[in-house]
Amino acid sequence: MSNAMYNKMWHQTQEALGALLDKEPQKMIEPQRNQVFIFQTLATFYVKYVQIFRNLENVYDQFVHPQKRILIRKVLDGVMGRILELKNEMVELELTEFHYFDDILQDLKLAPQQLDIPIPKYFLKEKLEVIKGREKILAQILADSGIDTSDMKYPVKSIPFDEAVKLIQVAERARQGRLRALFMKQIYLQEYRAKQSKMLGKKVTDTWAAALRIQKVWRRFHQCKETEKLREEEMIFLGMNPPPLFNEVSATVIQAEKVDRLRNEVQIKHEEDYREALVTIKNDLKLIEGVDIKENLQDQIRHWFIECRNLTGTFPDYPDVEEGGSAIIFSDKTIQQEEDEKWKMSPSLFLPAMKEGCNAYKEIWMKKDESWNFSQDYDPELIKEEKRKELQSEIRIQVDELMRQELKNLKLAVDRERERPVKAGKKKDKKGKKGKKKEKKAKKDKDLTADRTIESLYKELVEEGLLIQALKVNLSDYIGEYSYLGTTLRQVSIEPMPSLLDVRQLITLYGIWPLGSAAVHEKAPLVKSLLLAGPSGVGKKMLVHAICTETGANLFNLSSSNIAGKYPGKNGLQMMLHAVFKVARQLQPSVVWIEDTEKTFYKKVPNAEKMNEPKRLKKHLPQILKLLKPDDRILIVGTTRRPFDAELQSFCKVYQKIILVPRPDYASRYVLWKQIIERNGGVLTSALNVSCLAKVTDGFTQGHIVKVVKDVLTDQRIRRQIHKPLTAVEFITAITSMNPVYKEEEESFKNWYAKTPLGKKRALAITGGSTEKAKDKGKRK
Repeated sequence: MSNAMYNKMWHQTQEALGALLDKEPQKMIEPQRNQVFIFQTLATFYVKYVQIFRNLENVYDQFVHPQKRILIRKVLDGVMGRILELKNEMVELELTEFHYFDDILQDLKLAPQQLDIPIPKYFLKEKLEVIKGREKILAQILADSGIDTSDMKYPVKSIPFDEAVKLIQVAERARQGRLRALFMKQIYLQEYRAKQSKMLGKKVTDTWAAALRIQKVWRRFHQCKETEKLREEEMIFLGMNPPPLFNEVSATVIQAEKVDRLRNEVQIKHEEDYREALVTIKNDLKLIEGVDIKENLQDQIRHWFIECRNLTGTFPDYPDVEEGGSAIIFSDKTIQQEEDEKWKMSPSLFLPAMKEGCNAYKEIWMKKDESWNFSQDYDPELIKEEKRKELQSEIRIQVDELMRQELKNLKLAVDRERERPVKAGKKKDKKGKKGKKKEKKAKKDKDLTADRTIESLYKELVEEGLLIQALKVNLSDYIGEYSYLGTTLRQVSIEPMPSLLDVRQLITLYGIWPLGSAAVHEKAPLVKSLLLAGPSGVGKKMLVHAICTETGANLFNLSSSNIAGKYPGKNGLQMMLHAVFKVARQLQPSVVWIEDTEKTFYKKVPNAEKMNEPKRLKKHLPQILKLLKPDDRILIVGTTRRPFDAELQSFCKVYQKIILVPRPDYASRYVLWKQIIERNGGVLTSALNVSCLAKVTDGFTQGHIVKVVKDVLTDQRIRRQIHKPLTAVEFITAITSMNPVYKEEEESFKNWYAKTPLGKKRALAITGGSTEKAKDKGKRK
């Protein structure tokens, strides 16, 4: 795709965004009572904003023009924030975290895949060097501490000498048995052929009959091969089977990757040139135009002195620095600034930024001729315009000081007026009050480790095992399929289990986006804590590591099993939490993970776990959440496979968002089997019935499927695929020894979720109560 194509995509996307921003206030200006209509309106906006975001993210990644990228980034952050706001509105309206847009997608003629929310590439690109540096430091500390992460991936289990000898004996006897069986088979075949020749009693002498028989067999074999080849070509043409070299990396892909690397280099170079130009052009303007700007400002202010003197008979009071100085004299106030906009829905904090971005696009880029700028480097005229305003503001401050003194001299000379000492007293009082407030804040926020550096705290947390290395897992590795029957089931009052891709989207919206973008985190609906609940093997731990991988976040492990015996006593616990959250704030974004978090909120601690004190954090977590501010990009993530063991009220008080992670449905299992087999070196052929495999393995989780595939696809089996293709029976035989997640266990999770605050509201709304009553009931509780 050429630069012109991406420019065209940008212009089209900006037009679509402008049209959407014009429609949004019109749709929401009148309050509606029809809940279905409200949801359809919100959902339509949500889907359209997602499409705009997908295009803008693509354009931002491909553009090399630094000034365009700045503008697109501003709009991109605004669109992300608006999507999160609309998501929050839909959750409050439908009282569920999961929504289905089948009918809207059909109306807009979109495929479900177009609703997938991508993760902006700049999350990692812009801090790649920082992340690499931090990883090196972490690896060095682990190596110095004697903890080698490479050995942790493939742990070697030692066994006694006697058992090792027994194992070797068993393997050797098996090898000898196989050789003996092969030898006996050859002897049997020789005897069989000899017996057959004796029974016939005579040799075939008719060579024509023999040739005819060979010909028949050969023609049959050849025709079968031709038919099979034609059938395969037809299936590829219809899109039912992948092409022969589908999994191999083509030359086009290699070339695209090369172009992508070159584009990144050009982006970095252009941004560096742009930053240098900001300084040099400003200095040049200061030398060339600085004196003229100063003189013009002085003339304007003197003219204002004379006008006020002629109109009122006295010289005016000069505006204070806090009020904006002389800038306030010449500022133009419009009706839009004085009148508040009417807005019936929850006010958006991102619409002004998007409107500002759209206006800047219309004024500067919409009809701009860029035929001279083939390399897409910075535009010096735009920098001059921007820096001229900045220089004017700086010079204005100097001019204000001079003109205040000049006004003072004029008053003394002409009107014999003296300054009133009241204002100075007021200012002192204000400063005194501010100073007292700051002192109070300083007393409240006591730093327990004021004498220590962040580096030393970081090292200590790594050595204690509280700051761990996140596994390199992308969110795209969490494989699943869409739920195509969500809307249909809800229409008949059946609450569907969420699909794996629904879960993936929530992780993006609640975890990755806010942690990846500071601008989004500060203004979007704040999500401080997240709970992932589901049976063992559904990928909860993988999702935690994916959040860290996609955002470059630090991973702190405060699981009850991990903190047992560390930092003992009340003071020790306080010091541990202080150190963890101090480092988490300084090196944000950060994820604080609590595995098996139900143990922290046990109804009754089992006798076997009393020594570990699993409930150490129970009282402190609510206090920590209160201290987290919008500018703290810290997310507390809990994972649990037995949420019913926890005390529900305190559990739900800590975790703001609860996501139920289900076992995979048929569609997800089908995709899982295909992709995991291929990723582990398997080849999919017509001999392997993946549909049958997905149907038979109902109830088995992603963890089960991954383990079975790895067990079956040994190095030897992979080599033998050419002669003996994979079959479903091999995988089914291996999975029979495992215990699936039964319907009863899944129902227990659904029943538990129905007892949570949002689950209660949803149940009340489904059983006939209105949404407003459900909300009121939730607030009272």
